[in-house]
Formats: sequence, C-alpha cells, structure tokens
Amino acid sequence: MKKYSKRLQNVQEYYFSSKLKEVKQLIAQGQPIIEMGIGSPDLPPHPSIIKALQDSAGQECSHGYQSYQGSPELRTAFAEFYQRQYGVSFTPENILPLMGSKEGILHISMAFLDEDDQVLIPNPGYPTYSAVTKLVKAHPVFYNLKEEDNWQPDFEALQQQDLSKVKLMWVNYPHMPTGALASESLFEKLVAFGQNHNILIVHDNPYSFILNPEPKSIFSIEGAAESVLELNSLSKTFNIPGWRVGMMAGKKEFLQAILQVKSNMDSGMFLGIQKGAIAALGLNKEWFDGLNSAYQSRRTLVWKLAESLGLTFHRQTAGMFVWAKLPDGMDDLEFADSLMQEKQIFVAPGSIFGSGGKGYIRFSLCTSEDRILEAIRRCSS
Repeated sequence: MKKYSKRLQNVQEYYFSSKLKEVKQLIAQGQPIIEMGIGSPDLPPHPSIIKALQDSAGQECSHGYQSYQGSPELRTAFAEFYQRQYGVSFTPENILPLMGSKEGILHISMAFLDEDDQVLIPNPGYPTYSAVTKLVKAHPVFYNLKEEDNWQPDFEALQQQDLSKVKLMWVNYPHMPTGALASESLFEKLVAFGQNHNILIVHDNPYSFILNPEPKSIFSIEGAAESVLELNSLSKTFNIPGWRVGMMAGKKEFLQAILQVKSNMDSGMFLGIQKGAIAALGLNKEWFDGLNSAYQSRRTLVWKLAESLGLTFHRQTAGMFVWAKLPDGMDDLEFADSLMQEKQIFVAPGSIFGSGGKGYIRFSLCTSEDRILEAIRRCSS
C-alpha cells in the first residue's frame, strides 16, 4: 500500500470542498437548498471582459506558453489600476500576476518559510493561511481578533510574545469573514510592526471594492515596500472567480524570490484570460456602482433574514458576507446544521474560520434576491 506524505496528517480537505459535495448531493435528491455559504459571485462579468477573451482566442499567438510573469500589458494594467483606484504608484516590475490570489499564499510560503519557522495568522481568518503554513512544515501562531476591538490585532499582546521565530504575518482587510474595515492607522501599525520585528507582512486584499466606499491598499503607507506584500484578485471585483486571475504587489527582490517558486509550478496564464483581465481592470466607476448596488440590495435582505433568526450584526462592514452573532450559548455548528436540515438553507458556521468564530454565522451575498426572499419566508413560517 502506498504511504502518503506526513504533511497530509496536519491538514484537512478545505471545508467548502467537502461541504459542497453534501449540498450538491441533497440538491440531486430534490432538496430545495438555498446556498448562502460560499462567496462565489453569481453576477455576470462585464461583456467587454468576455469579448476580449473571445477576440484573443482566434489569434495565432494565443495558444502557446505565456510568460511566467504575465504579459507586460497585463502588468501595466495592474499598475495603472493601483494608481487610479488606490492612489499607489507601481512600475510593472512591482507586479506579479497570479492564477488566482490563492496560489500566491502557497508561493509566498514556499519562498519565505523554512521548516519550524512561525507564522502569525488571524483568528478568525481564512483557513488556507494555516493549512498552507502546515503544508510547508512551518508553525501557525494564531493572533486573536475580537469583536470589541473591531476585529483588529492587539499589538500590545503581540509585543509580549516571543517573535524571534516569526517570519511572516497574514492580514486581511476588509476582513474575511467579519467584514471589518482597516483604518490608515491600522495599516501604519502593521507596517511598523513588520519593520520593527523583521516580519514580512502579507496583506490579502480581495474584497476592497465590495460595499466599501473607500478602498485601501496597505502600500498607501510610507515605507511599506520594505516589509510588505499585497495580494489582490479579480474574482470578486469583476465576477470572474473561475478565470483564476490575481496578482501580487511588492518590491522586485521579493517578487523575484516568489517567481523562483512560481516558474516551477505553472507555464504561464492563457493569453485570452490575460486579455480579459486587462479589459476588466480598465472598467470605470459605473461598473463598481452597479456591482455595489446589487450587493447593497442583497445585504439589506440578508440583514432582515438574520434578524428573523434572532441574530445580531454590525452594519459598518464591507465585502460580500454578513457576519452575524448567535444568542449566547448557541453552537454555530449545530445552528448551521439545523438550518440546513429544517429550512434547507446552507450557511457557513463561524467555527470553520477558527476558534474566534465560535458563536457566529456567515451569510454569503452571492445569492439572488429572490432566493434570499425565499429564505426569509422559510424562516418566518
């Protein structure tokens, strides 16, 4: 019998990978499941994005291997997007396109971490941070985020820890799963923390344009380039999650180290997808306004759904989720299971995002208004 790698003993299949199998099976059996668990945009991309892909598919040069670093045109489009949307100046050499920002989590970890290094990971937070840390045989060190602190790090508590083995810190604002926003002051503290302790700060920034009136990049902070990388994604902002287009921004030395890993993992992004990404990055304010109008209408309904279930939540948040607190003493895993069994509504229990998520539920806004209204009806009857 074949022996599997020991690293698999420390990680589990991604929660939504296994849970969606169960949901699909129930749907196949005729169950009228309303899916409000995963953040996969259901709205269509702009027609210009699709047209750019279609037009390029017939070009003779489209079907060969592409540059590991993405085309100069795509890197320029990302740099111009950062200047226009965040007020941050980059050269194309400061940009590394990715096949989805999720792959960047692995590439960064492989480029910077050795066995037994430590990594600061938010709790609650995106489960992939800790899973990848374990896969490369480094050690997760969780820092707690609390509702009373607006889900921001407690820097005093962090300073009291032994940070001598910490090489990397994951941060994510607007925060997933809570939707908490970052202030300029928080970014300043993070940059200073990384510089003072020789820790690479990696800001994961895929939600900054969803229901957020003031999108921010951590690179707006002076001196950030010396200790910071930022991941970004087109999946949520432009409704193309299946296209797998993301990027990483940072100083050239950091990106070159990551490219040493990445160039051994893929053979470049399909040119048609790059052309579609360029079209997306050039969209104007009208696109963002329309996108957020749809999500705002959905969020208002999800707030009503949460209230009908006796949950509480904060309204000053961003991103494509509603993070809601259960009444004291209620178990989020049991609540999510009962909602699935009794009302055929699939939501994400907060515990899957870490112990700091216990007692919370996450609703996705990637569900049509008609489906959310049906969920409200089911929970009110």
